[in-house]
Amino acid sequence: MRATRFEYKFRFFLHAVIICLGFWAPWCEALGWTRLRTWLVLASWMSRTGLLSFVAATNAVLIVAIVLVTLGAWLRIWGASYVGASVVQSREMHGEAMLADGPYRRTRNPLYLGTILHIVGLAILMPPTGAIFCVALIWLFEVRLALAEEPFLAQRFGEPYVEYRKAVPRFLPSPTPQVAAAGRRAQWMQGFFGEIYMVGVVITFVAFGWNFNSMLMIRGVLISLGAWLIVKALLPRARETVNSE
Repeated sequence: MRATRFEYKFRFFLHAVIICLGFWAPWCEALGWTRLRTWLVLASWMSRTGLLSFVAATNAVLIVAIVLVTLGAWLRIWGASYVGASVVQSREMHGEAMLADGPYRRTRNPLYLGTILHIVGLAILMPPTGAIFCVALIWLFEVRLALAEEPFLAQRFGEPYVEYRKAVPRFLPSPTPQVAAAGRRAQWMQGFFGEIYMVGVVITFVAFGWNFNSMLMIRGVLISLGAWLIVKALLPRARETVNSE
């Protein structure tokens, strides 16, 4: 079930393909299914059941999505600030120093968890079947990536990593730190700019979501992606290696 080396190396490209398919949902046209956004479908369902008015339901779905993309962005920035943005974007696994600081004291994979939360929030802009497809595949892919890293890190660090793995949950964060801090300092600016796409999506949802204009929000997501690609090109390549995402 572990991701292959090819999958790990091209994980950003594969993420992009899955997300694009989620938005496009080409099977909808072939099967004659609706292309309404999940946002509208959920709001309509909630209003029909009498839980909320349509406007209130639309706002409720948006608020949940904002919370999810914000939590996802925070976990990504927090994790990248400790692991290093250049290492996060590297195509290869890194493991010259075991990291046990920041979010890594509570979850072994804060970046992967952040990505999953982000995708669940982003999915309100996709057709329902595209949203299900995207969330399911991204979740499976993140698990496969995490499983691919664990044998590599266990071989690299031996018993200390095995003990760390026993103490710290793979994904769901512990309410309290489970291991002692190793003393690594966070590089917040690097973490912030390395995750500028995530930040841009949060800004897009907060600033434009209340207009209930899905196409405007999708444009904001694309602009955020463009900003990230520019920043990614300017970041230095990884020089030191650390443990998993």
